Amino acid sequence: MNSDTLEAPSADRLRSQLIDHLVQTERVRTPHVEEALRTVPRHLFVPNVPLETAYGNTPVDTKTDESGASISCASQPDIVAMMLEQLDVHPGQNILELGAGTGFNAGLLGYLVGEKGHVTTIDVDDDIVHGARRGLAAAGIHNVDVILKDGALGHASNAPYDRIEATVGAHGVPHAWLEQLAPGGRLLAPLRLRGSVSRSIAFENQDGAWRSVGSQMNTFMPLRRGIADDPRVFVPLDPDHTVTLVTNADQTVDADALSDIFRQPRTEVWTDVTFRGPESAEYLELWLTCALPNGLSRMPAKNEAIGKGLVTAPYPSSTAVFAGGTLTYLTRRPYAKTAPDGAALYEFGVIGHGPDAKALAADVTDQIRTWSQAFRTLDVAFEIQPLDAAPPAPKHGRFTVDNPLNRIVIEWK
Repeated sequence: MNSDTLEAPSADRLRSQLIDHLVQTERVRTPHVEEALRTVPRHLFVPNVPLETAYGNTPVDTKTDESGASISCASQPDIVAMMLEQLDVHPGQNILELGAGTGFNAGLLGYLVGEKGHVTTIDVDDDIVHGARRGLAAAGIHNVDVILKDGALGHASNAPYDRIEATVGAHGVPHAWLEQLAPGGRLLAPLRLRGSVSRSIAFENQDGAWRSVGSQMNTFMPLRRGIADDPRVFVPLDPDHTVTLVTNADQTVDADALSDIFRQPRTEVWTDVTFRGPESAEYLELWLTCALPNGLSRMPAKNEAIGKGLVTAPYPSSTAVFAGGTLTYLTRRPYAKTAPDGAALYEFGVIGHGPDAKALAADVTDQIRTWSQAFRTLDVAFEIQPLDAAPPAPKHGRFTVDNPLNRIVIEWK
């Protein structure tokens, strides 16, 4: 019996269930993106995993480094859908993708641009490039070129592009990406701003300036081996390695000073700043990473660390602030009062360890309250500027973040 024939109905059913979920949760908002996701079979791009995994709303790791850390994957489907909606692709367009991965997203882009459009996708590893080509061939998609090179260089020979999408994290915007966009084009890139806080930001050129037209919370594996590569350092915070601090290239960390940090004196401060149960704290994270000298970092903790009380309910996203031998992290608890409509609320707190824990926790707490009182209801805009441009005038709620390639201006207004 033909195993492909047996698999097809199950794959179709699982794919339908996944896309139904993405529509219900409004990750998919337009008919054209929904049609692409219902048509391009994800399981052909991840052939070595069960169908239930291929059509789960989770990333699928496809390559690891020598330490076992994932360095390439099929991105989580709701993130793929969200970014396709941000990109706003139209039939007949010429698209550049940085980070081919499995080739699935390039396949979706190929479907969206149609027979008169074209997609170029780039990756740095030969085996990843070959895998993407196999997946695209299996899916019958023929308007995509898969190129082996450093994505930070773009691909000038197929330029100009109507849309450029980075599906890898970048700390800075490579100049080639902006230079290879057609007039009226759009760049979509997951930018790590400071510490670990990252957003998928769509930029367009408006009156000679690259300004955002929207952004979403989003984190990707960093670019590797090139102009905009962004290495991370993982610092164990306890002898059993159950809690880890993730630091980035723009941070200086004293790993020895932070080893076994949770055995040092502890302080706890509650902010009286509350969120509704399902409400995202992404803009609070963005404010803290802009306002605090060393940004905000991820601090993944294993369940055993929480179970034995080493850490207290750490906020699972970007949470940690460190300075020298002192570290704080965000935590949450149910709030004593409910919202006016009866909805449950939770309150943010700050827990600190180390010689300057009280002072650092107070600084973090002050910034949380400042954001909540003065900036919580405002929109946030982003702009890319050259490093040699005159810096914008100082203004409360406006921050500038320089990286090796450009200056990013982040403003609440």
